[in-house]
Amino acid sequence: MSGSLAGKHALVTGAARGIGAAIALRLAAEGATLTLLGRDALRLQTLLATLPGKRHGIAVADVADEAQVAAAFAETQLARGPVLVLVNNAGQAESAPLHKTSTELWQRMLAVNLTGTFLCSRAALPGMLQAGWGRVINIASTAGQRGYAYVAAYSAAKHGVLGLTRSMALEVAKKGITVNAVCPGYTETDILTESIANVMAKTGRSEAEARAEFAASNPQGRIVQPQQVADAVAWLCADAASAMTGQALSVSGGEVM
Repeated sequence: MSGSLAGKHALVTGAARGIGAAIALRLAAEGATLTLLGRDALRLQTLLATLPGKRHGIAVADVADEAQVAAAFAETQLARGPVLVLVNNAGQAESAPLHKTSTELWQRMLAVNLTGTFLCSRAALPGMLQAGWGRVINIASTAGQRGYAYVAAYSAAKHGVLGLTRSMALEVAKKGITVNAVCPGYTETDILTESIANVMAKTGRSEAEARAEFAASNPQGRIVQPQQVADAVAWLCADAASAMTGQALSVSGGEVM
């Protein structure tokens, strides 16, 4: 697949760290021109400096803010051309029992995980439609495929991402554009680190015990690595995956079948 995205502009949201950073590096290796979008300019600039090539850039925006998304897409498409590969990776996860889930927490989980995906997709689609080619890949979660206790707001938002993915896929199926979701299980990211710390604080378990509990949900008995998610995204971008659309690809060691 080397060089399969040469000359194509790819935008990755939540690109500063974790899965987003791994995806950005992987797509750059395939020849794409990257825009790294996120809220932390310093982290974005640090990652930018590691990418091969010279035309890459950053965009500082909150994906849940309609005006910021519109401005960021207008600026980056003027500089690097239409976004032909969009990876909606930005997201947050926060836990609480349902009866203790505040309306503010509920709205925040929907805003960043679901509304952000909608806003960025809406901004990118016109350029893809004009080009007659595009790839939209939404980073969802196994929580959007099967649900988890104590993360109702996050799980509901990720279920919404899958519904949005399927609807978009049908709308553009004959336009040369594919829309898919990648659903990681527990992955080695800051979100997992925070979850492990939360378990330790609430249960008194050691870090090793808490980590083993998360790994146990994966039939392979391990934590997914960001690079494994990035490899799935890169494949969905390739011409070899042109018949894949409207799918929820689980990267979870068999947790969801």
